[in-house]
Amino acid sequence: MIVVVMGVSGSGKTTIGKLLAQRLGCEFLDGDEFHTSENVAKMASGTALTDEDRWPWLEGLNDKLKGKENAVLACSALKQSYRDVLARELRRCTFVFLNGGIELIRARLGERQHRYMPASLLESQFATLEPPAEALAVDIAQTPERCVEEIFTCLR
Repeated sequence: MIVVVMGVSGSGKTTIGKLLAQRLGCEFLDGDEFHTSENVAKMASGTALTDEDRWPWLEGLNDKLKGKENAVLACSALKQSYRDVLARELRRCTFVFLNGGIELIRARLGERQHRYMPASLLESQFATLEPPAEALAVDIAQTPERCVEEIFTCLR
């Protein structure tokens, strides 16, 4: 099974994704590691990515997932069209939406330093976000460990 842990920057995708992969005994992939240098430079300068910037990245992630039997991917996957690309031709793909309010996430972003994603892009991420209709939604106000237990229980 492929599990995509999705949400805006600062929602806990990497933290929860790594813990979930460990719990499931499978590989973890961080979508941030696969951005082009151009995309990284654009985001680092405070400029939000466009759909045109994202398509090759999403298609590359889908190609990586096609070769996996089981894996957890951390990826923003903010729009349904992005999720459609990620899940294309995968036998079983489940999305987990890390759901939290902008104030909670803004506070979390203030406590961390991402290597290229500035907190100033948070509003653009919320503006782009299309909450998924068909995903397991998890409230990120709880601890990452509690989130993973909830996800694990629902996946079984």
